[in-house]
Amino acid sequence: MPEMYLDPELAAGLAASPVRPFDASEVRYEDLPAFRKERAALVVPEASDERITITERHTPVRLRIYRPVGPPGTLPCLYWIHGGGMIMGNVEADDARLVEYALAAGCVVVSVDYRLAPEHPYPAGVEDCYAGLVWTADHSDELGIGAIAVGGASAGGGLAAAAALLARDRGGPDLVFQLLCYPMLDDRNETPSSFMEVPSWGRRENVFAWTALLGPSPDEVPPYAAPARATDLSGLPPAFIDVGQVDIFRDECLDYARRLAQAGVPTEFHLYPGAYHGWDSLVPDAALSRRAVRERIRALRERVAP
Repeated sequence: MPEMYLDPELAAGLAASPVRPFDASEVRYEDLPAFRKERAALVVPEASDERITITERHTPVRLRIYRPVGPPGTLPCLYWIHGGGMIMGNVEADDARLVEYALAAGCVVVSVDYRLAPEHPYPAGVEDCYAGLVWTADHSDELGIGAIAVGGASAGGGLAAAAALLARDRGGPDLVFQLLCYPMLDDRNETPSSFMEVPSWGRRENVFAWTALLGPSPDEVPPYAAPARATDLSGLPPAFIDVGQVDIFRDECLDYARRLAQAGVPTEFHLYPGAYHGWDSLVPDAALSRRAVRERIRALRERVAP
């Protein structure tokens, strides 16, 4: 296998990070609740920003809402789904990212909390995400939002893609855009990149997570669990997909972008050289991380601007 190129700044940042990437060889399924608590304790609350308000609503699911401070009026909405391989992560962990998205894109961000596997296997998580999306659309006047985009990173990106499929197939809500950041799309682990030795979220972790979600030998995996299995991608909202070159999701993201484009969906794709999975979260100040965030915000503004 060719030698793996890592962006030097990202490689140094990962080596210096106090947060070690998840290692499935060190964790059993029964250890996950304690592991989640340990990881949650590492999240430092973001300093308050007078330019934004953060509130929570307890609907069928818990929603965390980020709204730029300003005169009353209607703003576009990014409905966001956090990552964590379907097995970990929480709605508070993306505070810094979502404050930046809300301010820079001039939108309300609604972030959903959802049930995690293996305690809650498919379809619990995606149905939670869809229920929160429906509630958000139904309460758009109350929330002061207009056009709705859906987005997420990693597992959240896969769930966002699944939510877009559900919205199409169940007759709503109407979505104007899907922002899929290195999405987790395919449970089969058959692409060439899925066999790469990578520094963050490798094959062992991916198999561990998909097995937690679907069980060890699922008979049939629907596209709402693994969007790469969808045979019809027509009629979906315009899509933005990005992924790192050194990410096991690289090839499934490439393939999903290609198939979206072939289905007539306006699709923008970015491949970042030398970037591993979750690079923008693990080393947020790196040049490649800032570049990725700028491109996402630019695309979001273009697609949801009133």
